[in-house]
Amino acid sequence: MSHPNHTTHENDGEPDVGRVRIFDTTLRDGEQAPGFSMDRRAKMRMAHALEELGVDVMEAGFPAASPDDFAAVAEVARAMKAPTVCALARCQPGDIDAAGKALAQARRSRIHVFLSTSPLHREHKLGKTKAEVIEIAIAAIKRAKDQCHEVEFSAEDALRTEHDYLVEVFNAAADAGAIVLNAPDTVGYTTPAEMAELFTYLQANVRRPDGVIFSAHCHDDLGLAVANSMAAISAGARQVECTINGIGERAGNAAMEEIVMALHTRAPYFKVDTGIVTERLYPTSRLLANLTQQPVPRNKAIVGDNAFAHESGIHQHGMLKHRGTYEIMRPEDVGASTSLVLGKHSGRHALRQRLATLGFEPDEAAMDEVFANFKKLADRKREVVDADLVALAGGVDPETQGPWRIQNMHANSHVGGSASVTVQLRHDDGREASEAAIGDGPVDAMLRAVQRATGQPLELVDFQVRAISQGGDAQGHASLSATHLGHEYRGNGVSTDIVEATAHAVLAIVNRIERQAPHTAAVAAQR
Repeated sequence: MSHPNHTTHENDGEPDVGRVRIFDTTLRDGEQAPGFSMDRRAKMRMAHALEELGVDVMEAGFPAASPDDFAAVAEVARAMKAPTVCALARCQPGDIDAAGKALAQARRSRIHVFLSTSPLHREHKLGKTKAEVIEIAIAAIKRAKDQCHEVEFSAEDALRTEHDYLVEVFNAAADAGAIVLNAPDTVGYTTPAEMAELFTYLQANVRRPDGVIFSAHCHDDLGLAVANSMAAISAGARQVECTINGIGERAGNAAMEEIVMALHTRAPYFKVDTGIVTERLYPTSRLLANLTQQPVPRNKAIVGDNAFAHESGIHQHGMLKHRGTYEIMRPEDVGASTSLVLGKHSGRHALRQRLATLGFEPDEAAMDEVFANFKKLADRKREVVDADLVALAGGVDPETQGPWRIQNMHANSHVGGSASVTVQLRHDDGREASEAAIGDGPVDAMLRAVQRATGQPLELVDFQVRAISQGGDAQGHASLSATHLGHEYRGNGVSTDIVEATAHAVLAIVNRIERQAPHTAAVAAQR
């Protein structure tokens, strides 16, 4: 019997050849990778973000894996209004029944069954013959078809499966009722040329009823997941399986944001697009990073901090003349912004523009001095931040701390997650201030203590810590963003002690606020 909630779906029938469906598996294949596991609450936040992003299919989990995963899939299935909600299942009755029950309340449901087909897997993993594998696949698809709106079949390790046998498997799967035939590069072994060759072969030889499409699911073991996905699309795949930030087993999956923006940016070449709201890519990427506490690499395409950052003087000069010189897409299209990073490679033009945004417009003689001092500073620091520029424009050595300096500090962590911090500070004008505070953790407590000691109210916006060297005595770099009277400031601190690094980052913000105060007042008076 058909699923009781069956309704006509907008994608039923012959698919639009100009549209590639995005099958997101962040909540399943991505979430099961070490370091990226999410609890049910985090999964729900991510699911809502993916729905806003516009994914076509959302693989919510593997219900048979655990009671909690079953409950998470069921909750996602109930909550989603737009995307098809999918659950993974082995070709085993228990898995399929668990998936069907978890998806029972979905507006649109899909069970994704998979079975190994390669010689290596047939012999060593399954111990089955070719004929037996096909029999198992047919039975599983028919069982799943009675418990959901649509069924997808994946031939695990398809790229190492004999081409003629893969055609035989897919013919049987389509006849049994699967509407999506997925050929995954399970171990990230193939190349784009091989991927295109396979999908071209499948297009020519698999018997497909109307509406049945091919899908690609690529892993990144050789760093080719996105390239292989694009090759499959070029050869006729009309669904691509991917994750936000490319998270997933081992080296990860194909990164959704890269596939989407490649299709968007090179639309005249690929002649297909997706239904993704591209402006939501950057915020969704950052949400995942926050939920999993796994930062996005700076050099990550599309959503990394450096994706639209320019430090080279030559690049900055070109960017200031015309963005198209060094940007092939608009950062606003992914929800990000351009950043001219000032460092030792930056030129005079970029420095002058940044100073102007900070309210400083030095004459040529003063600019000569500021630029010379900037170059000296940039040789000592990897990145020159706004606080450094304010100091340079004011004729002050930015590496001289002040006006507030740490005289002493002490931090204690308590059972239950709270912490207490005591700080003793000294101001250039001779004042001393000592304060203690309790917070939800050492960062929160430190922020409260410094606020009290300096009298500067701050509200934490973002906090990140990373190691900048290796070994037990590795230095930690604390980067902190906070708002003060409606303006956002950033501070950085380095120390082998994370709390101390945090203290330096907080104090850097407070000092910047105080150093800017006279200049801000003068500008206001002139207006």
